[in-house]
Amino acid sequence: MNIERSEQKVSPSGRKGLGDGGHSLPPAIALIGPTASGKTDLALDIASRFPVELISLDSAQVFIGMDIGTAKPDRATLAQYPHHLIDLITPEERYSAARFREDALRVMHEITARGRIPLLVGGTMLYYKALVEGLADMPEADPLLRAEIDATAAEQGWPALHRELTRLDPVTAARLAPNDSQRIQRALEVVRITGKPLGEHWQAQARPELPFRLLTFALAAPERKVLHERIARRFHAMLTAGLVGELEALRTRYHLAADLPSMRCVGYRHVWEVLEGQMPAKELAERGIYATRQFAKRQITWLRSLRDKGRIDGEYDLEESTTPAKMRAEIEKLIATPPVPHA
Repeated sequence: MNIERSEQKVSPSGRKGLGDGGHSLPPAIALIGPTASGKTDLALDIASRFPVELISLDSAQVFIGMDIGTAKPDRATLAQYPHHLIDLITPEERYSAARFREDALRVMHEITARGRIPLLVGGTMLYYKALVEGLADMPEADPLLRAEIDATAAEQGWPALHRELTRLDPVTAARLAPNDSQRIQRALEVVRITGKPLGEHWQAQARPELPFRLLTFALAAPERKVLHERIARRFHAMLTAGLVGELEALRTRYHLAADLPSMRCVGYRHVWEVLEGQMPAKELAERGIYATRQFAKRQITWLRSLRDKGRIDGEYDLEESTTPAKMRAEIEKLIATPPVPHA
């Protein structure tokens, strides 16, 4: 499951064509990788050594009260190393890639104005893609079509619709889990309305330049066995820390439903099924771990795509003891190249 490390280096902006290699732009750093790859610990190490402010790149950590199952940093860590873009909305609400891009750019500019460097950390690859590439011009939601898709899903199940999407838009389907109802619904909606897969809409979209010199580090997934062991340990630790009780409390506090994005997060949807009597409690750990492994697999697919596009400035393996030092050296180079004022 390892991503082969690319030896080709790109400019820290992640793209060419700025005339000066992007050096007129303020610096920023992104640290991305699959779940359980060690991103948070490495980010905290960077934050202890450089004038950075952390920005969460995690679609699950935006939800208030969803702490254990999202591996959100604890209160002591957040007090020492504050994170932007966590605890933004309740689990009843929805958050989009478009809103993330808007929020992230605003926060990045604020951090830069304070003379510090934005450090984005997380594994939501769609958010990273939205940030660096912008968003495609998609058709608006069609309530009648969505109701039709939902009715089919109720009759045949989301895996059946995932198979349909595989025929119509195999590239998008390969990135989605068979039960990812929200994204399957949207992908089918787009292709049925326009006759074109999501990828073609992205290709036709004019790409706005990211107004930062972005240095992107990717943590390559360790060997399959190592990654699986990490995922299993982490999920068992979440259960021990009270994941089931956390969701019970959330269900009491908020009006939640199984089809909300918050409740479709890995771990939470499995606990939900246990609480609803849809799954035996003894199967919770096994099924949660399996779902997390599948999630990591999709993240690795995204990383390969980003690497192929030249978006990754360096890929590192935390199993190698020299990785933190190598990253620090790259960051020092970034900081040592100050922005060049426009004429």
